[in-house]
Amino acid sequence: MPAPASAPAPTELNLRRGRRELEIRFTDGSSGTLSAEYLRVHSPSAEVTGHSPGEGVLVLGKQDVTIARIEPVGRYAVRLVFDDGHATGLYTWPILHDLNRNKEEKWRRYRERVAAAEKHAAEADDAG
Repeated sequence: MPAPASAPAPTELNLRRGRRELEIRFTDGSSGTLSAEYLRVHSPSAEVTGHSPGEGVLVLGKQDVTIARIEPVGRYAVRLVFDDGHATGLYTWPILHDLNRNKEEKWRRYRERVAAAEKHAAEADDAG
């Protein structure tokens, strides 16, 4: 479930290029470290979320992706530009707070979806 519109804003964003991570702190005192892969596969872009509810796309093969740069968008969001060319998602403060707050659950669900997709692909190979 997305964070409410009144979600805390980031007070600090530190890009750790060597570790491919974004360290983030919020006005409510919460903080965390989000991997570039996690941010890329959970991009709020239409490419990943789809154009309508339930239409999301499973993004694979982003283990080595890095964040090339962070671009501010007004006082409400940042655009993360990834080295794979993806740059269409706007990470609003509520989205970033939600990604940080629910990281463990979102990452677990993502890994389960990846495992299911890999199993389905293997079964298709065996059948073909």
